[in-house]
Amino acid sequence: MPTTRLKNTLYRLALPFAAPKCPTHPFSSVSGRQLACLRELEILFRRHHVLGAALLLTSGENNAILCSSSENPKHISRPEMYFRVASITKTATAILTLSLVEQGLLDLDAPVSDCFTDASAREVLKGITLRQLLSHRSGIVDPPGLASALEDNAAFPSLLSHARRHSPGEAFVYSNFGFGLVGCVLESILNEPLGRIFEHRLFTPLGMNATLEGCLLPSRDIMPVVRVLPYRPNAAVTVTTLGSRPLLSPDPLRHFGHTAGSLYTDIESLQKMLDVLIRPDIGFLSPSSVEQMKRKHASYGELSPSLSYGLGLLRIEDPSLSDGVIYGHQGFAYGCVDGAFWEASTRRSVILLNGGASEARTGRLGLLNRDIIAWAFRKEMISW
Repeated sequence: MPTTRLKNTLYRLALPFAAPKCPTHPFSSVSGRQLACLRELEILFRRHHVLGAALLLTSGENNAILCSSSENPKHISRPEMYFRVASITKTATAILTLSLVEQGLLDLDAPVSDCFTDASAREVLKGITLRQLLSHRSGIVDPPGLASALEDNAAFPSLLSHARRHSPGEAFVYSNFGFGLVGCVLESILNEPLGRIFEHRLFTPLGMNATLEGCLLPSRDIMPVVRVLPYRPNAAVTVTTLGSRPLLSPDPLRHFGHTAGSLYTDIESLQKMLDVLIRPDIGFLSPSSVEQMKRKHASYGELSPSLSYGLGLLRIEDPSLSDGVIYGHQGFAYGCVDGAFWEASTRRSVILLNGGASEARTGRLGLLNRDIIAWAFRKEMISW
């Protein structure tokens, strides 16, 4: 993955020669509003090697859904297909958490250590709040061995004792581990398994087809994901090791991976989730909670001066993309480059989910996501 400037440069140089090609005319189905700039979108999909994708554009009552497919690898997309949306899960987690705050079950600024009875958990979480976990300001970093610890079903206290690098609130460090600990808090407070918490308190109320447990879905309904660079045939991931285990009972010391990136959903259901924040009149969250999520809590710094972070939300302030703020989140995992964004001034939204694409970046923002946002808000949807 191109995580440094040098790696990003080398990645982009190799991409045209080593990555599988997107078809010249990739879209297998188009419904809704007719697009004026479809040709430009086809060029973007080929440039970024997008494999098996769903794209949704929404503006008021107008929308368009496009599905693209590829032959090598064979990824066939359908509007109802489930995608593992990676870190877009963080927005779902934040929405659910804020709803529980409104119900008086959680406090954003109380120590999360108070939520646990286990002495080791209370000790390693000392001084950290939910607000800090949701804004990546907890001081927790992703430690070496995080993925294997999740797969081995390890308890988080032993891992966390080596993952606190800063004092709580001192610095912004994007942390999947820190965000995953929100799930531990939810299970500890509600004494229910995470899958049931999300199903009963978020997915069902919003009418979403969604789950944190990929093993509950037929594999034929899940878009497989493969890296386009380095590309390895037959290496696609459908359900991760973490998602292959059902969440049968609460285990707040061990379920620290799901709330950071394990959401499986279809593209129209993801729009329903975004609508909670785009249209507060829906009533799932109060306007004040929505503003809490949208408010700038931390900045990315020199590498990405146009990016900042709220609570489970990425904020983009780039005049070349929009005259105002763009909110949303992106997801990188196993080769997918997903994005779900809306423009604050117009409430127009764009969601792209895929089974593999170029992971090149501009700062910390996926270059594919940036180009799709620019195409949608500055070209295609300008007259919607």
